[in-house]
Amino acid sequence: MVLSCLRAVSTLGLLVGLAACSSPSPALYTIAPVPGVQQAASPKVIVLQQIGLERYLERLQIVRSSEDYKLDVMSNDWWGEPLGAMLSRVLVDELQQRLPQSVVLSEVGAVSAPADATVTLNIQRMDKDASGNLILSAQAGIIFKGRTAAPVLHNFRFSVTPPSSGIPGEVAAISTAVGQLADGLAAMLVARPGR
Repeated sequence: MVLSCLRAVSTLGLLVGLAACSSPSPALYTIAPVPGVQQAASPKVIVLQQIGLERYLERLQIVRSSEDYKLDVMSNDWWGEPLGAMLSRVLVDELQQRLPQSVVLSEVGAVSAPADATVTLNIQRMDKDASGNLILSAQAGIIFKGRTAAPVLHNFRFSVTPPSSGIPGEVAAISTAVGQLADGLAAMLVARPGR
């Protein structure tokens, strides 16, 4: 009887210990599209190529900061989908809203068409600086159909103060910064050379 009680207590202790060691399910986040000003006279078909990400951003965990020579990565706060795919999805949506006379497609989507303008994009930074502002740095290039000249290139850098502390505030600031990036890309597409 004593032996069976000891076994029951040790089994219960093992189960409690295992439950204490397991981590909770991660909180999943997504970037939300932000509406912008609609523009006219844009290319008819715009294709957004697969977005290039700096390697430190290519992870499910949200990068809080890359300041002071170290990455502050949130172990239990994750993106709900791969970051490059999510940024592409959101930017296609935002560009379509800003350029209603255009059809905006993702290069990696199932629908394709010959492009009148092709957008290339590298995200160089997307995390908080030492002062707590969200920094989004990107390089963009646009190749217009029928032009033999080099692509139109532009560097972007946005700084957004998060509306609240913690990961929800950082994700809200990222959404705002990506909306500002969409504004800049739309302006590049409307101001195409040779118009």
